[in-house]
Amino acid sequence: MKRIGFGLAATCVVVAVAVRAADYDVIIAGGRVVDGTGKPAFVADVAIKDGKIAKIGDVTGSATTHVDARGLVVAPGFIDVHTHSDDIAEKLPLSEHFLRMGVTSIVVGNCGGSKLDVGRFFAEIEAKRVAPNVATLIGHNTVRETAMKGIFDRVPTAAEMAEMKRLVDQAMRAGAVGLSTGLIYLPGTFAKTEEIVELAKVIAPYDGIYASHMRSESGKIFAAIDEVLRVAREAGVRAEVSHIKLSGENSWGRTTEVLAVLDKARADGVQVRQDQYAYTASSTKLRQLIPDEAFDGGSDTFNAILADPKRKAELVAKMKRNILGRGRVDYGYAVVASFRGDGTLNGMNIVEAARKLRGSDSLDDQIEVILEIERRGGAQGVFHGIAEDDLQVFMKHPMTMIASDSGERVFGEGVPHPRGYGNNARVLGRYVRELHVLTLEDAVRKMTSLPAEHFQLRGRGVLREGNWADVVVFDAEKVGDPSTYKDPHHYAVGFAQVFVNGVAVIRDGEHTGARPGMALRHAAAGAAK
Repeated sequence: MKRIGFGLAATCVVVAVAVRAADYDVIIAGGRVVDGTGKPAFVADVAIKDGKIAKIGDVTGSATTHVDARGLVVAPGFIDVHTHSDDIAEKLPLSEHFLRMGVTSIVVGNCGGSKLDVGRFFAEIEAKRVAPNVATLIGHNTVRETAMKGIFDRVPTAAEMAEMKRLVDQAMRAGAVGLSTGLIYLPGTFAKTEEIVELAKVIAPYDGIYASHMRSESGKIFAAIDEVLRVAREAGVRAEVSHIKLSGENSWGRTTEVLAVLDKARADGVQVRQDQYAYTASSTKLRQLIPDEAFDGGSDTFNAILADPKRKAELVAKMKRNILGRGRVDYGYAVVASFRGDGTLNGMNIVEAARKLRGSDSLDDQIEVILEIERRGGAQGVFHGIAEDDLQVFMKHPMTMIASDSGERVFGEGVPHPRGYGNNARVLGRYVRELHVLTLEDAVRKMTSLPAEHFQLRGRGVLREGNWADVVVFDAEKVGDPSTYKDPHHYAVGFAQVFVNGVAVIRDGEHTGARPGMALRHAAAGAAK
Protein backbone atom coordinates (compact mmCIF):
# COMPACT_ATOMS: atom_id res chain seq x y z
CA MET A 1 0.00 0.00 0.00
CA LYS A 2 1.09 3.61 -0.41
CA ARG A 3 2.25 5.13 2.90
CA ILE A 4 1.13 8.72 3.37
CA GLY A 5 2.83 10.63 6.17
CA PHE A 6 6.33 10.06 7.44
CA GLY A 7 8.16 10.78 10.67
CA LEU A 8 10.45 9.44 13.35
CA ALA A 9 9.75 5.95 14.64
CA ALA A 10 8.30 7.31 17.88
CA THR A 11 6.13 9.89 16.14
CA CYS A 12 2.64 9.32 14.81
CA VAL A 13 1.72 11.36 11.75
CA VAL A 14 -1.85 11.64 10.49
CA VAL A 15 -2.70 12.99 7.05
CA ALA A 16 -6.27 13.48 5.90
CA VAL A 17 -6.65 12.74 2.19
CA ALA A 18 -9.60 13.99 0.19
CA VAL A 19 -10.60 11.07 -1.99
CA ARG A 20 -13.84 9.90 -3.49
CA ALA A 21 -15.34 6.59 -2.38
CA ALA A 22 -12.37 5.57 -0.24
CA ASP A 23 -12.01 1.87 0.44
CA TYR A 24 -11.65 2.51 4.18
CA ASP A 25 -12.30 5.28 6.66
CA VAL A 26 -8.95 4.82 8.40
CA ILE A 27 -5.78 2.86 7.74
CA ILE A 28 -3.36 2.54 10.66
CA ALA A 29 -0.19 1.54 8.84
CA GLY A 30 2.87 -0.40 9.90
CA GLY A 31 2.25 -0.58 13.64
CA ARG A 32 3.29 -3.26 16.09
CA VAL A 33 -0.06 -4.95 16.63
CA VAL A 34 -0.78 -6.31 20.11
CA ASP A 35 -4.21 -7.76 19.43
CA GLY A 36 -5.42 -8.30 23.03
CA THR A 37 -5.33 -12.11 23.04
CA GLY A 38 -1.91 -12.31 24.66
CA LYS A 39 -0.16 -13.75 21.60
CA PRO A 40 3.11 -12.14 20.45
CA ALA A 41 3.00 -8.77 18.74
CA PHE A 42 3.29 -8.62 14.96
CA VAL A 43 3.70 -5.83 12.40
CA ALA A 44 0.59 -5.18 10.32
CA ASP A 45 -1.80 -2.57 9.01
CA VAL A 46 -5.25 -2.13 10.56
CA ALA A 47 -8.11 -0.84 8.44
CA ILE A 48 -11.35 0.63 9.81
CA LYS A 49 -14.63 0.95 7.94
CA ASP A 50 -18.07 1.97 9.28
CA GLY A 51 -16.96 1.75 12.89
CA LYS A 52 -15.60 -1.80 12.62
CA ILE A 53 -12.22 -3.44 12.07
CA ALA A 54 -12.32 -4.18 8.35
CA LYS A 55 -8.93 -5.80 7.80
CA ILE A 56 -5.70 -6.64 9.61
CA GLY A 57 -2.60 -7.48 7.61
CA ASP A 58 -1.06 -5.97 4.49
CA VAL A 59 -3.78 -3.49 3.62
CA THR A 60 -3.98 -2.06 0.11
CA GLY A 61 -6.48 0.51 -0.97
CA SER A 62 -7.43 4.08 -0.17
CA ALA A 63 -8.58 5.63 3.08
CA THR A 64 -9.94 8.97 4.19
CA THR A 65 -7.38 9.05 7.01
CA HIS A 66 -3.97 7.40 7.17
CA VAL A 67 -2.10 6.95 10.43
CA ASP A 68 1.61 6.19 10.19
CA ALA A 69 2.10 3.91 13.21
CA ARG A 70 5.62 2.71 12.47
CA GLY A 71 7.48 2.24 15.75
CA LEU A 72 4.24 2.44 17.73
CA VAL A 73 1.95 -0.13 19.34
CA VAL A 74 -1.56 -0.67 17.98
CA ALA A 75 -3.90 -2.36 20.46
CA PRO A 76 -7.60 -2.71 21.28
CA GLY A 77 -9.09 0.12 23.29
CA PHE A 78 -8.78 -0.57 27.00
CA ILE A 79 -11.84 -1.65 28.99
CA ASP A 80 -12.09 -0.39 32.57
CA VAL A 81 -14.60 -2.61 34.37
CA HIS A 82 -14.46 -0.73 37.67
CA THR A 83 -15.25 2.98 37.47
CA HIS A 84 -17.53 5.40 39.28
CA SER A 85 -18.35 7.72 36.37
CA ASP A 86 -22.09 7.30 36.80
CA ASP A 87 -22.62 11.02 36.14
CA ILE A 88 -20.66 10.96 32.89
CA ALA A 89 -23.51 12.27 30.73
CA GLU A 90 -24.16 15.28 32.95
CA LYS A 91 -20.73 16.01 34.34
CA LEU A 92 -17.90 14.99 32.00
CA PRO A 93 -19.06 13.50 28.68
CA LEU A 94 -15.66 13.93 27.00
CA SER A 95 -13.96 11.73 29.65
CA GLU A 96 -10.58 13.05 28.62
CA HIS A 97 -8.83 11.55 31.63
CA PHE A 98 -9.92 8.04 30.61
CA LEU A 99 -9.35 8.41 26.88
CA ARG A 100 -5.88 9.87 27.23
CA MET A 101 -4.76 6.71 29.02
CA GLY A 102 -6.34 4.53 26.32
CA VAL A 103 -9.63 3.61 28.00
CA THR A 104 -12.40 3.43 25.41
CA SER A 105 -15.08 1.53 27.39
CA ILE A 106 -16.05 1.84 31.04
CA VAL A 107 -18.32 -0.05 33.42
CA VAL A 108 -20.06 2.10 36.03
CA GLY A 109 -22.42 1.20 38.88
CA ASN A 110 -19.71 -0.37 41.01
CA CYS A 111 -19.38 -0.85 44.79
CA GLY A 112 -23.13 -1.02 45.25
CA GLY A 113 -23.89 2.44 43.93
CA SER A 114 -25.54 3.11 40.56
CA LYS A 115 -28.30 4.93 38.77
CA LEU A 116 -31.56 3.29 39.79
CA ASP A 117 -33.30 3.64 36.41
CA VAL A 118 -30.87 1.94 34.02
CA GLY A 119 -33.16 2.48 31.04
CA ARG A 120 -33.18 6.22 31.63
CA PHE A 121 -29.42 6.19 32.23
CA PHE A 122 -28.76 4.63 28.83
CA ALA A 123 -31.24 6.98 27.16
CA GLU A 124 -29.31 9.95 28.59
CA ILE A 125 -26.01 8.49 27.38
CA GLU A 126 -27.44 8.27 23.88
CA ALA A 127 -29.22 11.63 23.93
CA LYS A 128 -26.38 13.69 25.37
CA ARG A 129 -23.58 11.72 23.70
CA VAL A 130 -20.39 10.72 25.46
CA ALA A 131 -16.90 9.92 24.21
CA PRO A 132 -16.32 6.40 25.60
CA ASN A 133 -18.60 3.38 25.53
CA VAL A 134 -20.51 2.86 28.79
CA ALA A 135 -21.95 -0.22 30.50
CA THR A 136 -23.46 -0.31 33.98
CA LEU A 137 -24.14 -2.63 36.89
CA ILE A 138 -27.13 -2.16 39.17
CA GLY A 139 -26.02 -1.22 42.68
CA HIS A 140 -27.26 -3.15 45.70
CA ASN A 141 -26.88 -0.13 48.02
CA THR A 142 -28.97 1.98 45.67
CA VAL A 143 -31.67 -0.68 45.47
CA ARG A 144 -31.67 -1.42 49.21
CA GLU A 145 -31.96 2.19 50.31
CA THR A 146 -34.74 2.80 47.79
CA ALA A 147 -36.78 -0.26 48.77
CA MET A 148 -36.27 0.15 52.52
CA LYS A 149 -36.67 3.94 52.37
CA GLY A 150 -33.54 4.58 54.37
CA ILE A 151 -30.37 3.14 55.84
CA PHE A 152 -31.19 0.49 58.42
CA ASP A 153 -29.39 -2.31 60.25
CA ARG A 154 -32.09 -4.92 59.85
CA VAL A 155 -33.33 -7.64 57.53
CA PRO A 156 -35.72 -6.35 54.85
CA THR A 157 -39.38 -7.25 55.14
CA ALA A 158 -40.92 -9.60 52.59
CA ALA A 159 -42.42 -6.62 50.78
CA GLU A 160 -39.10 -4.76 50.77
CA MET A 161 -37.27 -7.81 49.46
CA ALA A 162 -39.82 -8.20 46.69
CA GLU A 163 -39.30 -4.57 45.73
CA MET A 164 -35.54 -4.99 45.70
CA LYS A 165 -35.88 -7.97 43.37
CA ARG A 166 -38.22 -6.02 41.11
CA LEU A 167 -35.75 -3.15 40.86
CA VAL A 168 -32.87 -5.49 40.03
CA ASP A 169 -34.94 -7.29 37.42
CA GLN A 170 -36.00 -3.97 35.91
CA ALA A 171 -32.35 -2.94 35.61
CA MET A 172 -31.33 -6.21 34.00
CA ARG A 173 -34.15 -5.96 31.46
CA ALA A 174 -32.91 -2.47 30.62
CA GLY A 175 -29.40 -3.76 29.91
CA ALA A 176 -27.38 -3.80 33.13
CA VAL A 177 -24.45 -6.22 33.00
CA GLY A 178 -25.07 -7.45 36.54
CA LEU A 179 -25.28 -6.62 40.24
CA SER A 180 -22.68 -4.86 42.37
CA THR A 181 -22.26 -4.71 46.13
CA GLY A 182 -20.27 -2.39 48.33
CA LEU A 183 -20.24 -4.27 51.60
CA ILE A 184 -18.17 -1.73 53.53
CA TYR A 185 -20.61 1.01 52.55
CA LEU A 186 -24.01 1.95 53.87
CA PRO A 187 -26.52 0.39 53.71
CA GLY A 188 -24.84 -2.67 52.16
CA THR A 189 -22.79 -3.29 55.26
CA PHE A 190 -26.05 -4.10 57.08
CA ALA A 191 -27.11 -6.75 54.54
CA LYS A 192 -26.87 -10.46 55.33
CA THR A 193 -25.38 -12.87 52.81
CA GLU A 194 -28.79 -14.48 52.24
CA GLU A 195 -30.16 -11.14 51.01
CA ILE A 196 -27.38 -10.82 48.46
CA VAL A 197 -27.82 -14.40 47.26
CA GLU A 198 -31.51 -13.80 46.62
CA LEU A 199 -30.78 -10.68 44.58
CA ALA A 200 -28.00 -12.42 42.66
CA LYS A 201 -30.49 -15.10 41.69
CA VAL A 202 -32.46 -12.40 39.89
CA ILE A 203 -29.53 -11.66 37.55
CA ALA A 204 -28.82 -15.34 36.84
CA PRO A 205 -31.44 -15.81 34.06
CA TYR A 206 -29.86 -12.82 32.28
CA ASP A 207 -26.36 -14.29 32.64
CA GLY A 208 -25.37 -11.26 34.70
CA ILE A 209 -22.20 -10.88 36.72
CA TYR A 210 -21.90 -10.31 40.47
CA ALA A 211 -19.17 -7.72 41.25
CA SER A 212 -18.32 -7.13 44.89
CA HIS A 213 -16.39 -4.67 46.97
CA MET A 214 -16.05 -7.25 49.73
CA ARG A 215 -16.67 -6.77 53.45
CA SER A 216 -12.95 -6.85 54.16
CA GLU A 217 -9.69 -6.37 52.30
CA SER A 218 -7.56 -6.81 55.42
CA GLY A 219 -7.81 -9.08 58.48
CA LYS A 220 -11.11 -10.72 57.51
CA ILE A 221 -10.41 -11.04 53.80
CA PHE A 222 -10.77 -14.84 53.69
CA ALA A 223 -14.27 -14.71 55.16
CA ALA A 224 -15.08 -11.94 52.70
CA ILE A 225 -13.89 -14.00 49.73
CA ASP A 226 -15.86 -16.99 50.99
CA GLU A 227 -18.98 -14.82 50.94
CA VAL A 228 -18.38 -13.77 47.32
CA LEU A 229 -17.88 -17.39 46.32
CA ARG A 230 -20.99 -18.48 48.21
CA VAL A 231 -23.09 -15.92 46.34
CA ALA A 232 -21.65 -17.07 43.01
CA ARG A 233 -22.28 -20.76 43.77
CA GLU A 234 -25.77 -20.46 45.22
CA ALA A 235 -27.00 -18.01 42.61
CA GLY A 236 -25.18 -19.68 39.71
CA VAL A 237 -23.49 -16.52 38.43
CA ARG A 238 -20.04 -15.28 37.44
CA ALA A 239 -18.25 -13.20 40.09
CA GLU A 240 -15.77 -10.35 40.19
CA VAL A 241 -13.64 -9.41 43.19
CA SER A 242 -13.33 -5.64 42.94
CA HIS A 243 -9.93 -3.93 43.34
CA ILE A 244 -8.19 -6.87 45.01
CA LYS A 245 -5.68 -5.85 47.68
CA LEU A 246 -4.38 -6.50 51.18
CA SER A 247 -4.89 -3.28 53.08
CA GLY A 248 -2.92 -2.43 56.21
CA GLU A 249 0.44 -3.64 57.45
CA ASN A 250 -1.06 -6.42 59.57
CA SER A 251 -2.42 -8.08 56.42
CA TRP A 252 0.56 -7.77 54.09
CA GLY A 253 2.30 -10.81 52.62
CA ARG A 254 -0.71 -13.14 52.26
CA THR A 255 -1.24 -12.69 48.52
CA THR A 256 -0.44 -16.29 47.60
CA GLU A 257 -2.98 -17.52 50.16
CA VAL A 258 -5.66 -15.22 48.76
CA LEU A 259 -4.96 -16.25 45.19
CA ALA A 260 -4.93 -19.93 46.17
CA VAL A 261 -8.50 -19.62 47.49
CA LEU A 262 -9.64 -18.03 44.22
CA ASP A 263 -7.76 -20.57 42.10
CA LYS A 264 -9.36 -23.43 44.05
CA ALA A 265 -12.80 -21.95 43.43
CA ARG A 266 -12.07 -21.67 39.72
CA ALA A 267 -10.89 -25.29 39.66
CA ASP A 268 -14.20 -26.22 41.27
CA GLY A 269 -16.14 -24.47 38.51
CA VAL A 270 -16.78 -20.98 39.89
CA GLN A 271 -16.22 -18.31 37.24
CA VAL A 272 -14.50 -15.71 39.40
CA ARG A 273 -11.88 -13.14 38.48
CA GLN A 274 -10.44 -10.03 40.08
CA ASP A 275 -9.52 -6.50 39.07
CA GLN A 276 -6.82 -4.20 40.42
CA TYR A 277 -5.48 -0.66 40.17
CA ALA A 278 -1.73 -0.07 39.99
CA TYR A 279 -1.20 2.02 43.13
CA THR A 280 -0.38 1.41 46.79
CA ALA A 281 -3.14 3.70 48.05
CA SER A 282 -6.91 3.34 47.89
CA SER A 283 -9.54 6.05 47.77
CA THR A 284 -13.01 6.31 49.24
CA LYS A 285 -14.97 8.54 51.61
CA LEU A 286 -13.37 9.55 54.90
CA ARG A 287 -16.62 8.36 56.46
CA GLN A 288 -15.15 4.86 56.32
CA LEU A 289 -12.99 5.81 59.32
CA ILE A 290 -16.18 6.09 61.41
CA PRO A 291 -17.98 2.91 62.64
CA ASP A 292 -21.04 1.98 60.58
CA GLU A 293 -23.42 1.90 63.52
CA ALA A 294 -23.04 5.67 63.84
CA PHE A 295 -25.14 5.94 60.68
CA ASP A 296 -27.88 3.38 61.35
CA GLY A 297 -30.84 5.46 60.22
CA GLY A 298 -28.76 8.01 58.31
CA SER A 299 -27.10 11.33 59.10
CA ASP A 300 -29.69 12.18 61.74
CA THR A 301 -28.37 9.33 63.88
CA PHE A 302 -24.79 10.52 63.43
CA ASN A 303 -25.64 14.10 64.39
CA ALA A 304 -27.57 12.88 67.44
CA ILE A 305 -24.51 10.94 68.61
CA LEU A 306 -22.30 14.00 68.27
CA ALA A 307 -24.79 16.00 70.34
CA ASP A 308 -24.81 13.42 73.16
CA PRO A 309 -21.53 13.55 75.17
CA LYS A 310 -21.83 9.98 76.43
CA ARG A 311 -22.59 8.44 73.02
CA LYS A 312 -19.91 10.54 71.36
CA ALA A 313 -17.33 9.40 73.92
CA GLU A 314 -18.25 5.80 73.19
CA LEU A 315 -17.86 6.44 69.44
CA VAL A 316 -14.45 8.08 69.93
CA ALA A 317 -13.30 5.19 72.12
CA LYS A 318 -14.30 2.69 69.44
CA MET A 319 -12.45 4.66 66.76
CA LYS A 320 -9.32 4.56 68.93
CA ARG A 321 -9.64 0.82 69.39
CA ASN A 322 -10.13 0.32 65.68
CA ILE A 323 -7.03 2.21 64.57
CA LEU A 324 -4.78 0.85 67.29
CA GLY A 325 -6.04 -2.64 66.54
CA ARG A 326 -4.81 -2.26 62.96
CA GLY A 327 -1.29 -1.61 64.20
CA ARG A 328 -1.39 2.13 63.56
CA VAL A 329 -0.79 4.96 66.03
CA ASP A 330 -2.44 7.76 64.05
CA TYR A 331 -4.39 8.66 60.87
CA GLY A 332 -1.35 9.88 58.95
CA TYR A 333 -2.11 7.34 56.22
CA ALA A 334 -5.46 9.03 55.44
CA VAL A 335 -5.36 12.12 53.20
CA VAL A 336 -8.15 14.60 52.48
CA ALA A 337 -8.66 14.49 48.71
CA SER A 338 -11.71 16.69 48.28
CA PHE A 339 -13.54 18.58 51.04
CA ARG A 340 -15.93 21.27 49.88
CA GLY A 341 -16.29 22.60 53.41
CA ASP A 342 -12.66 23.76 53.49
CA GLY A 343 -10.55 23.38 50.37
CA THR A 344 -7.38 24.34 52.24
CA LEU A 345 -7.40 20.84 53.77
CA ASN A 346 -7.21 19.13 50.37
CA GLY A 347 -3.94 17.25 50.11
CA MET A 348 -3.34 17.18 53.88
CA ASN A 349 -3.33 13.99 55.87
CA ILE A 350 -5.47 13.88 59.02
CA VAL A 351 -2.48 14.52 61.29
CA GLU A 352 -1.64 17.68 59.35
CA ALA A 353 -5.29 18.73 59.26
CA ALA A 354 -5.52 18.35 63.05
CA ARG A 355 -2.48 20.57 63.55
CA LYS A 356 -3.99 23.20 61.25
CA LEU A 357 -7.50 23.19 62.66
CA ARG A 358 -6.91 22.37 66.31
CA GLY A 359 -3.29 23.23 67.00
CA SER A 360 -2.63 19.65 68.10
CA ASP A 361 -2.08 16.33 66.37
CA SER A 362 -3.10 14.11 69.29
CA LEU A 363 -5.21 11.09 68.40
CA ASP A 364 -8.20 12.73 70.08
CA ASP A 365 -7.79 15.84 67.92
CA GLN A 366 -7.42 13.75 64.77
CA ILE A 367 -10.69 11.99 65.55
CA GLU A 368 -12.39 15.33 66.21
CA VAL A 369 -11.29 16.49 62.74
CA ILE A 370 -12.66 13.32 61.11
CA LEU A 371 -16.01 13.74 62.87
CA GLU A 372 -16.19 17.44 62.03
CA ILE A 373 -15.45 16.83 58.35
CA GLU A 374 -18.27 14.30 58.22
CA ARG A 375 -20.62 16.64 60.10
CA ARG A 376 -19.92 19.30 57.46
CA GLY A 377 -20.85 17.08 54.54
CA GLY A 378 -18.00 14.59 54.36
CA ALA A 379 -14.97 14.34 52.11
CA GLN A 380 -13.24 12.00 49.72
CA GLY A 381 -9.98 10.56 50.99
CA VAL A 382 -6.85 8.77 49.81
CA PHE A 383 -5.60 5.97 52.08
CA HIS A 384 -2.00 4.72 51.92
CA GLY A 385 -1.79 1.11 53.06
CA ILE A 386 -0.90 -1.40 50.30
CA ALA A 387 2.46 -3.15 49.96
CA GLU A 388 4.22 -2.83 46.60
CA ASP A 389 5.27 -6.49 46.71
CA ASP A 390 1.66 -7.59 47.24
CA LEU A 391 0.50 -5.37 44.40
CA GLN A 392 2.94 -7.00 42.00
CA VAL A 393 1.97 -10.55 43.00
CA PHE A 394 -1.70 -9.81 42.40
CA MET A 395 -0.88 -8.09 39.10
CA LYS A 396 1.04 -11.08 37.75
CA HIS A 397 -1.87 -13.46 38.25
CA PRO A 398 -3.38 -14.42 34.87
CA MET A 399 -6.95 -13.67 36.02
CA THR A 400 -6.27 -10.14 37.25
CA MET A 401 -7.71 -7.32 35.14
CA ILE A 402 -6.57 -3.70 35.21
CA ALA A 403 -9.26 -1.27 36.42
CA SER A 404 -8.94 2.24 37.86
CA ASP A 405 -11.75 2.49 40.46
CA SER A 406 -11.96 6.13 39.38
CA GLY A 407 -14.82 8.53 38.95
CA GLU A 408 -14.85 11.66 36.82
CA ARG A 409 -11.74 13.80 37.02
CA VAL A 410 -12.46 17.51 36.64
CA PHE A 411 -9.07 18.95 35.78
CA GLY A 412 -7.70 21.01 38.68
CA GLU A 413 -10.46 20.13 41.15
CA GLY A 414 -9.31 18.84 44.55
CA VAL A 415 -6.36 16.54 45.15
CA PRO A 416 -7.79 13.22 43.95
CA HIS A 417 -6.14 9.83 43.65
CA PRO A 418 -3.87 9.83 40.56
CA ARG A 419 -5.34 6.54 39.29
CA GLY A 420 -8.05 8.45 37.46
CA TYR A 421 -5.41 10.00 35.21
CA GLY A 422 -2.71 7.38 34.97
CA ASN A 423 -3.78 3.83 35.86
CA ASN A 424 -3.38 2.11 32.48
CA ALA A 425 -0.39 4.22 31.51
CA ARG A 426 1.27 3.36 34.82
CA VAL A 427 0.94 -0.35 34.12
CA LEU A 428 2.48 0.04 30.67
CA GLY A 429 5.23 2.41 31.80
CA ARG A 430 6.20 1.24 35.28
CA TYR A 431 5.19 -2.42 35.40
CA VAL A 432 5.91 -3.38 31.78
CA ARG A 433 8.75 -1.17 30.56
CA GLU A 434 10.59 -0.39 33.80
CA LEU A 435 10.05 -3.30 36.19
CA HIS A 436 9.20 -6.10 33.73
CA VAL A 437 6.44 -7.40 36.02
CA LEU A 438 4.31 -8.07 32.93
CA THR A 439 5.00 -8.47 29.25
CA LEU A 440 3.43 -5.90 26.97
CA GLU A 441 1.17 -8.54 25.44
CA ASP A 442 -0.10 -9.76 28.81
CA ALA A 443 -0.65 -6.25 30.14
CA VAL A 444 -2.79 -5.43 27.09
CA ARG A 445 -4.70 -8.72 27.52
CA LYS A 446 -5.52 -7.75 31.11
CA MET A 447 -6.94 -4.44 29.84
CA THR A 448 -8.85 -5.78 26.85
CA SER A 449 -9.90 -9.38 26.10
CA LEU A 450 -9.92 -10.52 29.73
CA PRO A 451 -12.47 -7.90 30.91
CA ALA A 452 -14.44 -8.07 27.65
CA GLU A 453 -14.91 -11.82 28.00
CA HIS A 454 -15.75 -11.82 31.72
CA PHE A 455 -18.22 -8.92 31.47
CA GLN A 456 -19.50 -10.16 28.10
CA LEU A 457 -18.83 -6.96 26.16
CA ARG A 458 -19.16 -8.67 22.81
CA GLY A 459 -17.29 -7.44 19.77
CA ARG A 460 -14.72 -5.61 21.89
CA GLY A 461 -11.41 -6.32 23.59
CA VAL A 462 -9.64 -7.95 20.61
CA LEU A 463 -8.35 -6.51 17.34
CA ARG A 464 -10.25 -8.86 15.07
CA GLU A 465 -11.93 -8.30 11.74
CA GLY A 466 -15.60 -7.55 12.34
CA ASN A 467 -15.13 -6.27 15.89
CA TRP A 468 -15.85 -2.69 16.87
CA ALA A 469 -12.97 -0.36 16.06
CA ASP A 470 -11.96 0.67 19.56
CA VAL A 471 -8.24 1.14 18.95
CA VAL A 472 -5.31 2.77 20.73
CA VAL A 473 -1.95 3.75 19.22
CA PHE A 474 0.81 4.45 21.74
CA ASP A 475 4.54 4.73 22.14
CA ALA A 476 5.69 1.90 24.40
CA GLU A 477 8.95 3.76 25.14
CA LYS A 478 7.22 6.95 26.28
CA VAL A 479 3.90 5.91 27.78
CA GLY A 480 3.65 6.98 31.40
CA ASP A 481 1.71 8.57 34.25
CA PRO A 482 3.01 11.98 35.37
CA SER A 483 0.08 12.28 37.80
CA THR A 484 1.18 11.93 41.45
CA TYR A 485 -0.52 11.89 44.86
CA LYS A 486 0.65 15.44 45.62
CA ASP A 487 0.15 16.76 42.09
CA PRO A 488 -2.47 14.57 40.39
CA HIS A 489 -3.83 16.78 37.62
CA HIS A 490 -1.71 15.56 34.72
CA TYR A 491 -2.98 13.49 31.82
CA ALA A 492 -1.21 10.29 30.81
CA VAL A 493 1.42 10.62 28.10
CA GLY A 494 2.39 8.48 25.15
CA PHE A 495 -1.01 7.89 23.56
CA ALA A 496 -0.92 9.28 20.04
CA GLN A 497 -4.27 8.11 18.68
CA VAL A 498 -7.41 6.69 20.26
CA PHE A 499 -10.46 5.57 18.29
CA VAL A 500 -13.89 4.74 19.70
CA ASN A 501 -16.19 2.91 17.28
CA GLY A 502 -13.93 4.00 14.44
CA VAL A 503 -13.98 7.69 15.34
CA ALA A 504 -10.84 9.52 16.47
CA VAL A 505 -11.30 10.86 20.01
CA ILE A 506 -7.59 11.44 20.65
CA ARG A 507 -5.52 12.71 17.72
CA ASP A 508 -1.82 13.46 18.14
CA GLY A 509 -2.31 13.29 21.90
CA GLU A 510 -5.19 15.79 22.06
CA HIS A 511 -8.94 15.30 22.47
CA THR A 512 -10.88 15.92 19.26
CA GLY A 513 -14.15 16.73 21.00
CA ALA A 514 -15.86 13.77 19.33
CA ARG A 515 -18.46 11.80 21.31
CA PRO A 516 -18.96 8.49 19.49
CA GLY A 517 -19.47 6.34 22.61
CA MET A 518 -22.28 3.80 22.78
CA ALA A 519 -24.54 2.59 25.56
CA LEU A 520 -23.38 -0.98 26.06
CA ARG A 521 -26.57 -2.78 26.99
CA HIS A 522 -25.98 -6.32 28.15
CA ALA A 523 -26.62 -8.73 25.28
CA ALA A 524 -28.84 -10.95 27.44
CA ALA A 525 -31.13 -8.04 28.39
CA GLY A 526 -34.75 -9.07 28.15
CA ALA A 527 -33.83 -12.72 27.58
CA ALA A 528 -35.43 -13.88 30.82
CA LYS A 529 -39.18 -14.37 30.83
